Amino acid sequence: MNAPVTVPIVSLRGVGKSFGPQRVLSDIDLDIRKGEVLSLIGPSGSGKTTLLRCMNFLEAYDEGEVRIRGALLGYRRNAAGALARESERVVAEVRAPVAMVFQQFNLWPHMTVLANVMAPLTLAKGLRADQARAVAGEALARVGMSAKADARPPQLSGGQQQRVGIARALAVGPEVMLLDEPTSALDPELVDEVLEVIKSLSRGGMTMIMVTHEMSFAAEVSDRIVFMEKGRIVTIGTPREVIHAPAHPRIQAFLQPWIRRSLGHPAAGAVA
Repeated sequence: MNAPVTVPIVSLRGVGKSFGPQRVLSDIDLDIRKGEVLSLIGPSGSGKTTLLRCMNFLEAYDEGEVRIRGALLGYRRNAAGALARESERVVAEVRAPVAMVFQQFNLWPHMTVLANVMAPLTLAKGLRADQARAVAGEALARVGMSAKADARPPQLSGGQQQRVGIARALAVGPEVMLLDEPTSALDPELVDEVLEVIKSLSRGGMTMIMVTHEMSFAAEVSDRIVFMEKGRIVTIGTPREVIHAPAHPRIQAFLQPWIRRSLGHPAAGAVA
């Protein structure tokens, strides 16, 4: 008997995107399996964040298809087979399994931590306040922020604010989390507390797609790593294939500064 075919939880085929005359994504093919942690790396301006935003239609892609659990995101096929923009209601339904964590936290400064996490539950999901409070409390506990439930974002460190941002994403019960450079806005001493939360989510089986410049972390937590440049995927592979022992000369060059800062790292002797 043949094994059942598992539909990727996120699938991209021929995805392209332009901002005016500037081509930012070209011919992106990518499948993400349930429970997988996938990191997007590459030089600044390579299209990583735009690709991530296309995965939940915060950016409308121009070409190809993005599918969430097999459902086409953002568009429908018209009678001629061409893509036509879908209604906001249907877009929201298709992307419901996906939540996003942003670089800049995007918390409401006048609201408490608990109220920030409750907001999408009451506004978007229609939960009663008591239900939302219970769910938000559980999410804050998962990221170690229960003690700060009554604080307001300006009273928190950057690392704490990002953990609240992760709790807000967790509270809606996503199947996939998109993380856009979740530590880039943090002081170096605050990075580890956020990375530890992400590690705990990966151990719990959360599907995550993450843009990051933290090479050591990407190598540690990822099942696969995508290296991008000039809006295209250069290579996809395991952490060993992409970071520890890359064969592609462009990736070797990209990683050299990190290797020099990581003397004694296994990769240091693996890249010529």
